[in-house]
Amino acid sequence: MELRLEELQFPSDANVILGQSHFIKSVEDLYEVLVNSVPEIKFGLAFCEASGPCLIRKEGTDSELIECAVENMLRIAAGHAFLIVLKDAFPINVLNAVKDCREVANIFCATANPVQVILAQTEQGNGILGVVDGEPPKGIELDTDIAHRKDFLRKIGYKR
Repeated sequence: MELRLEELQFPSDANVILGQSHFIKSVEDLYEVLVNSVPEIKFGLAFCEASGPCLIRKEGTDSELIECAVENMLRIAAGHAFLIVLKDAFPINVLNAVKDCREVANIFCATANPVQVILAQTEQGNGILGVVDGEPPKGIELDTDIAHRKDFLRKIGYKR
């Protein structure tokens, strides 16, 4: 077995959700979850099929985001893994619905941060062991940081 890292590549104004499911039906069900959660959502979805023809299945509402998801999954190449690349929506808008999708078995991350995917490669194929999401803490928040956090959440409409 070999361990390796793959860094997700996605637009700076996008968010990603990396997960694992168990069935080809995931592609269509995740598409429906996303379009029913946020009107006008822009996203690309790629899914690595783990049996049969073992294709990278794809869906979405934006051709560039679909291509972005596919390119990332070509490098990750882990069975039954999926990647959603979002614009004009945040993971918080869709994450519970994605997790409630019957085929979804695990979510590794939902973020706009740089992401490194930790992969194990065996004679059978690749498996995702986990992710490195963003950077390590640089300190503990002060009162000014707390005020900034609260202001930011209100500014983007997530708190009143």
